[in-house]
Amino acid sequence: MSKDIKQPLRRRTLLGTGVAMGAALGVAAPAVLRAQTGDWPKGQLRFVVPFPPGGSTDPVARILAAQLTASLGWNIMIDNKPGGTGVVGATVAAKAPPDGQTWLVVFDNHILNPLFTADLPYKDSELANVMLIGRTPQAIGTHPDRPYKTMAEFIADAKKRPGKLSMSVLAASQALVLVNGMLGDNGFDINVIPYKGGGPLLADALAGHTDTAISSVAAISPHFASKKLRPIAVTSDKRIPALPDVPTLAEQGIKAPTSFAWWGVYAPAGTPRPIIDRMNAELKKAATSAEVSKKFIDQFNMEVLTSTPEEFAEFQRKEQAIWGKIIKEKNLKPE
Repeated sequence: MSKDIKQPLRRRTLLGTGVAMGAALGVAAPAVLRAQTGDWPKGQLRFVVPFPPGGSTDPVARILAAQLTASLGWNIMIDNKPGGTGVVGATVAAKAPPDGQTWLVVFDNHILNPLFTADLPYKDSELANVMLIGRTPQAIGTHPDRPYKTMAEFIADAKKRPGKLSMSVLAASQALVLVNGMLGDNGFDINVIPYKGGGPLLADALAGHTDTAISSVAAISPHFASKKLRPIAVTSDKRIPALPDVPTLAEQGIKAPTSFAWWGVYAPAGTPRPIIDRMNAELKKAATSAEVSKKFIDQFNMEVLTSTPEEFAEFQRKEQAIWGKIIKEKNLKPE
């Protein structure tokens, strides 16, 4: 994520969902939106999650759904549709009736799928941006048996032994693109090993089968806390509270775009705008509530963003430009 994207999102978080605006909009906005959406929702809502239970996307969806049910009485079904790095579930949502009953909760790899594969069974234009929920940086770790204390040390060794060292990454992911971009930009060569799931990826890293691993802070930080992996870099533009002693890639003189894992919500294209606006407003209230925001921070080290649909669409456009350029230049495949 480039730095010029970050500031508008933070400004929106402070001005659009913070206490000051909450006082002004807490009564009028929901009333207007309820009037505009009439008798919606009509029965059970469906949150399509394009991954199996576990991971991070499924619990993010369930936490939000539980809060919406508690505060509004909505009946929400979590519909797990795994397969094809999220393509199966995205297709189900894209082809659903645009009546406001179906919503798609995704992880960051969602916007990379059309960049890797031109002939997906759905198009980006068939899904409407609703809200960017939040983000967390990626982190790079190494097995404690390895000598590396920083990513710079790992790269220095890789330059001495081209093709001998390894890093495990998630297939079809932002991390896969980031690491492959780093190779050429920083003049080193390693074996980049893609995995179809975060579980196997971290299992091999913990067993020492790979020299390093990159994953979201949400997924990898428990293994840092247990000392089973050693953190050597974060991919954000500055150090993070969860890992205050771990330097960024930029601090180590490594050329790479800033990179964040993130979660977002989409709806089938053609869903009435008043319904999208109301869902956006209700999701913001849910995500920024004390209980949910605490869960997001505790479980995922998430920075809650809660963007507008327009901010999310612009974010997606810029992210696809950044990562699409690397995918094209490196002729990258999802696996």
